[in-house]
Amino acid sequence: MSISTPFILRPIATSLLMAGVLLVGIVAFPLLPVAPLPQIDFPTIQVTTQLPGANPETMASAVATPLENQFGAIPGVTQMTSTSTLGTTQITLQFDLDRNIDAAAQDVQAAIDAAGGKLPHNLPAPPNYKKVNPADSPILILAVHSDELPITQVDDIAENQIAQQVSRIAGISQVNIGGQQKPAVRVQVDPAKIAALGIQMEDIAGVIAEASVNDPKGSINGPEHNFPIYDNDQLTKAAPWNDVIVAYRNGAPVRIRDVGVAVDGPENTQLAAWQNGRPGIMLQILKQPGANIIDAVKAVDDLLPAVLASVPPSIKVDRIIDRTQTIRASVHEVEVTLLISVALVVMVIFLFLRNTWATIIPALTVPLSLMGTTGVMYLLGYSLDNLSLMALTIAVGFVVDDAIVMLENIYRHIESGMPPKQAALKGAAEIGFTILSISISLVAVFIPLLLMGGIIGRLFREFAITVTVTIAVSAFVSLTLSPMLCALFLKNQHEVKHGRSYLFIERAFDKLVRGYEHGLDFVLAHQKTTLLVFVATVAATGVLTCSFRRGSFRSRTPESSAESRMPRRTCRSRRWCSSSIA
Repeated sequence: MSISTPFILRPIATSLLMAGVLLVGIVAFPLLPVAPLPQIDFPTIQVTTQLPGANPETMASAVATPLENQFGAIPGVTQMTSTSTLGTTQITLQFDLDRNIDAAAQDVQAAIDAAGGKLPHNLPAPPNYKKVNPADSPILILAVHSDELPITQVDDIAENQIAQQVSRIAGISQVNIGGQQKPAVRVQVDPAKIAALGIQMEDIAGVIAEASVNDPKGSINGPEHNFPIYDNDQLTKAAPWNDVIVAYRNGAPVRIRDVGVAVDGPENTQLAAWQNGRPGIMLQILKQPGANIIDAVKAVDDLLPAVLASVPPSIKVDRIIDRTQTIRASVHEVEVTLLISVALVVMVIFLFLRNTWATIIPALTVPLSLMGTTGVMYLLGYSLDNLSLMALTIAVGFVVDDAIVMLENIYRHIESGMPPKQAALKGAAEIGFTILSISISLVAVFIPLLLMGGIIGRLFREFAITVTVTIAVSAFVSLTLSPMLCALFLKNQHEVKHGRSYLFIERAFDKLVRGYEHGLDFVLAHQKTTLLVFVATVAATGVLTCSFRRGSFRSRTPESSAESRMPRRTCRSRRWCSSSIA
């Protein structure tokens, strides 16, 4: 009794089992997320510190250095990069791929606390960190602009209305604002005037900081009632700021309009974004890990009309970058290639077997194996990307091998006069171990990919597991469904009258076999010559390989050789820049 015997004897149960495998795959296939590449989470944390008004050199020495000294002691840090710009320092920490990101975040917070005593005391807020994935890029970039409204009002609408509603969509992780133009009041002071009055810039800055604070005003307590005093004394427009008193000279108040002017403008004039030569606000939309990019972008497109209906009509939203276009195109091409490969495999099977049922039986292995694999991919959290679809395409040629081997062995017994059911039982028992060995040997080819480490290993792990699962499912189908169908539908072809096409192809194969026999007879008649030719071919291959390697080394220029001998430092690096204009 073999593995296939229970399935051959119970055709209805076997058919229901295969129908279940097919149904699971059909249900799981639409649920698989679509992505350009497998989802890989890089353990990366980004720390941001702001000190408005500080130049890049000050940010690098006073802010970045103390933090870097503490971060360098965190275990598992493979790379640290800091970027210091005007008023901002960003430090990116990349950890080992096996490092737990939550544990790394706790270590980063502890390092920030330890560096707090060495940081400037006038930081508006302590350094903050967030988990980032450097492999993630925006799936959609929208430009919000208006020909009538000021850019600060456009920023307010884009950030507080459009971005907030888009970020609530399932599959969207966050929406970053590019070229942000937050509304603010800018006080422009004439240095010559304050110098003539003997006023310091720090004095004006202190007055400005205290002039617009919404502090509690207390209450009025009566014998029977208490009345809290409420008055918001914050100044949100430029006109009231011009009347703010910054000092007294000769008994007269000195107001801001006496030494300068307050104007309405953006919070940071060093940030800007343009779209087709027009200023605007860029919304960079990122997806959640494992989300379907195409569904997420479609949800954004469905939401935008409702969002735009609630904002001023002059607000326009243009699409700048849409990654789904290239993703749709690449995935579509791979799917078409997959269908073409399936059709070619079935055609080749029919060409050689020239029998309807003998073609259908191994051909059924292809959709069952692919659908069964999509069910396993859904359980493993994989996606339909270029690598997984490529794995399915390559596996199409593998999955029919087991079924053809099983079919050929069973059909051999049928041609010898054995009844189909008995031939299926005997042929499956004889070939079952061979099919297992074929499948295991195919899987063994992908073991190096499964054990490969690093980023490349994580990328190709999904590819290797997809191929492995497909081969395993095809072996299971070949040991169960194929012999059962052979027992039910195969007949002895010698008892069937064939047409002209069958006889024409049969004669062509007979000529091919006779040509092979003549070639084999010639080789066997000249065994020593054949062996010498083989040895000479191997020797020539070795000589050509060695000469090619020597030639490739000689082609290297002295500059490239010297450059290759230079030591590479992959530790921390710091870059300074004088300004940041986005």
